[in-house]
Amino acid sequence: MGITAQFLKFALLGAEWVMYLLVACSILSFSVIIERALFFLKLRGDFGSFTKELTERLNSSDSLEKTAAWCAGHQMLEANVAAVGLERSKDGHKAMENTMNATIIASRTKLDKGLTVLGTLGNNTPFIGLFGTVIGIIQAFNALSSNNASGPEVVMASISEALVATAVGLMVAIPAVIAFNVLSRAVKTKIANSETIARIVLSYNSDVEKKI
Repeated sequence: MGITAQFLKFALLGAEWVMYLLVACSILSFSVIIERALFFLKLRGDFGSFTKELTERLNSSDSLEKTAAWCAGHQMLEANVAAVGLERSKDGHKAMENTMNATIIASRTKLDKGLTVLGTLGNNTPFIGLFGTVIGIIQAFNALSSNNASGPEVVMASISEALVATAVGLMVAIPAVIAFNVLSRAVKTKIANSETIARIVLSYNSDVEKKI
């Protein structure tokens, strides 16, 4: 038995398992989307207002320890970066810079969590659905060739059912792609904002060291 016959035998087993696989992919996709949405909601905050007040506090008579404690009271990633940097102010400019950079890098891993899953599902579920459709079409034409009494209506009905797999694959992929793009943008924004805050803190520390 040739390889083509082997694949035909496999295809005739049916494509129902493809639908179950797409349902599992859909559950996984929405689980990741919901988890990421809740994660980013915890990190939300008014970056403009925070930056303005941080600058005012740095330029005021408040101690760095007090400013660091104020930053630590926020859930924003940008505030956490500022807090760890200010806490190392006594150790010198380089220590502050290294600590804040390390915090940003470590946070990047947490921010990127789940994006690989969404990207993979967005790119591949349409092909999984198409594979199910191809199997369905193979079954339809095999049934037609095996039973001369079957009319075109029977074949068309089978093909329309097979196309459902492609439609489901697209339904899974579209939300995953949208979520991937939105979350990727959110990650880039958080990282860029954190780097901006790090520069503000380091700039303030440089000015203080020059005055000493």
